[in-house]
Amino acid sequence: MLKGISIRERLTANISRNLYEKIRHLWIKHSQAEDRRNIDGLIETLTEECVYEIIPTGERWEGHDGARNFYLTFLGAFPDVKFNLTDIVIGPQGVIEVADLVGTHQGVWAGIQPTGKPVNLKILIYFPWNPTKEKFDGEKVYFDRMQLVEQSR
Repeated sequence: MLKGISIRERLTANISRNLYEKIRHLWIKHSQAEDRRNIDGLIETLTEECVYEIIPTGERWEGHDGARNFYLTFLGAFPDVKFNLTDIVIGPQGVIEVADLVGTHQGVWAGIQPTGKPVNLKILIYFPWNPTKEKFDGEKVYFDRMQLVEQSR
């Protein structure tokens, strides 16, 4: 539930062209900041109470400091990471991105020690939209952890 707004309420939210463009524009800004490794640019797209979660591990980071730590850890683990987008859904609830994560495993991530090996994972990321603040409330990251384990052997 998004800060007291049920999924049923979010499903009935009206999506205007203007709202769609706001959400799409912010996602593009977020993605470009990530591509540039611009942590401050990433933080600008997030609410102060944002939450980052890696769903398969239960790891969680809260607030701007938490988001910063998430990105420093993630980009430290995969300094050459690229997201090859395969699908995207944009709506009044936020953005769902499906991508192939490609990079070299150089640091601990999702509880797995670095191997220095190339990694190619199918990843799904949900960016919940905060309609009041018109920013993202963080990210929920989904992937097959066993796929990462297998590639780490």
